[in-house]
Amino acid sequence: MNSLLPIVDKLPKGHPINVYYQESALIQELLLELYDVNLVTEYQKYYNIFNQLTTIETRFLRKENQLFPYLEKHGWNGPSQGMWSFHDNLRDQIRLLHKHNTDKNTSKIIENLPYLIEGIKRLLVIEDTRLFPNALDLLTEHEWKEFYEGDAEIGWMLNEHPKPYPEAEVKYIHPSEDTTERELSFSLENTSHYDEGYMTPNQVNLLLKHLPIDITYVDENDKVIFYNRGDERVFPRSKGIIGREVKFCHPPKSVDMVLRILEEFKAGTKNTAEFWFNYRGQVIHIRYFAIRDEHKTYKGVIEMSQDITDIQKLQGEKRLLDWN
Repeated sequence: MNSLLPIVDKLPKGHPINVYYQESALIQELLLELYDVNLVTEYQKYYNIFNQLTTIETRFLRKENQLFPYLEKHGWNGPSQGMWSFHDNLRDQIRLLHKHNTDKNTSKIIENLPYLIEGIKRLLVIEDTRLFPNALDLLTEHEWKEFYEGDAEIGWMLNEHPKPYPEAEVKYIHPSEDTTERELSFSLENTSHYDEGYMTPNQVNLLLKHLPIDITYVDENDKVIFYNRGDERVFPRSKGIIGREVKFCHPPKSVDMVLRILEEFKAGTKNTAEFWFNYRGQVIHIRYFAIRDEHKTYKGVIEMSQDITDIQKLQGEKRLLDWN
């Protein structure tokens, strides 16, 4: 038995014949355990081993519905006739033992179990010396690659499903081109759906709080409705500005400029404005963005402030992590 193993060991992981031999190893192990178990004193152990062995039905079905049809295409009809009948004989023996197991008739089990064991051993020898070698000679590589999906529908005896054959090539897909709809692995409870993705109010708050920029949102009525409360804001804010007109949130010398920005944004003549200057030893970058809905209707403005002192000092490239 296992005379084909030197060839099988060279097959790629997941190849259908490789998988059949993984199952063969499991079957031989189960048969040895059945030989050793004491039916009278270890009935439950026997029962568990027997039930695991009966998953050989999935192996029969894969051969009958997957392997045999391909062999027929190449003119070999023998397995579809002779080996299928062999399967049916083993099925009859398994059904008989199921009945004796239900009745816990240990004498009948002891009487009939050897027929099943010897029948399966004989089947493994025929597979190893005739079925699988001929299948490797007859089937093309392209045909073997067609097996996985059908095999997966039927199932395997193995605890872990074999890897797909051929192994799927890991190809990088840029996030902007990834349109795969994945099954969500997180709960949607207490979340809201945004343009792409879901977050709870707490997650949104944490996201905004940890942004390395100051954000202030002024609505279409020029009222401040939001600012993020980061630990290191460029310009201090307090909750008293919520609901306040934005013109009262800036020093008098810059109010005219702010009103000009709002006027242009509302008229649709401008969408952005930006400034940068030195402030207390820092280089501050301030940007204003007009907010419009899908109908291009003005819905307010976002003011973003950022300390870019260290950013301005960057030169060349840094492509490696230097935490060590």
